[in-house]
Amino acid sequence: MKTFALVTAATLLGAASAASAGVSVSGSFGWDDGGTVMGSYGDNIAFANVVDPFGDSGSDRALKLTESPLGGTPQGYLGWITGLNDGDTINVSMMGLGDGDLTGKVRLWAHYTTSDITSYGGSAGGSNSYSTSASEWTMLSHEWTFSGGTDSGGDHTGLVIEARLYAYGDNEDPSGWVDDINIDVFTSNSDVQISFPSIPAPGALALLGLAGIAGRRRRRN
Repeated sequence: MKTFALVTAATLLGAASAASAGVSVSGSFGWDDGGTVMGSYGDNIAFANVVDPFGDSGSDRALKLTESPLGGTPQGYLGWITGLNDGDTINVSMMGLGDGDLTGKVRLWAHYTTSDITSYGGSAGGSNSYSTSASEWTMLSHEWTFSGGTDSGGDHTGLVIEARLYAYGDNEDPSGWVDDINIDVFTSNSDVQISFPSIPAPGALALLGLAGIAGRRRRRN
């Protein structure tokens, strides 16, 4: 079980249960069975499924994000929620690991889609907290209220949950880590679906460890 600091602020999983005045849909994903991300932004970011740095056993896995060369704010897509109506609320939490301004830190963010997951319908904002600890996992969380949906005449078809990486070059490994994402949706639409990264075929698992990239770069503000 992870020790962590609490900070307030494509496999289909979605267990719907009846709730008063709506439906509750929940899903969760860890990286223990493989997989990395559903998509990404930026051509200078690499993803690897790695051993959890603070896991209880060698079977505990996590997602590592590495930025090289440094530039912009690259991001990985961790989940996609579709079938949302305006006013639906999406609560997300995930574990993050970093070391402040020396190597890297991650942030929980989101954006809207206008068709499939590769489309971009504008930023949805996110948490003001970062995974700044290098000695323990930090819990990051945020709540979104969906707007601009097709049911109200808009073009938003879904919400993509991002892990944003802020990497620095004082260390040989400008990276951050994430694990254990949980998504809870309270919705008026029973067709809401929550999607997560696909588990790779067995032959691809051996290649996951090769995706990490490290390098000494200049520090970025």
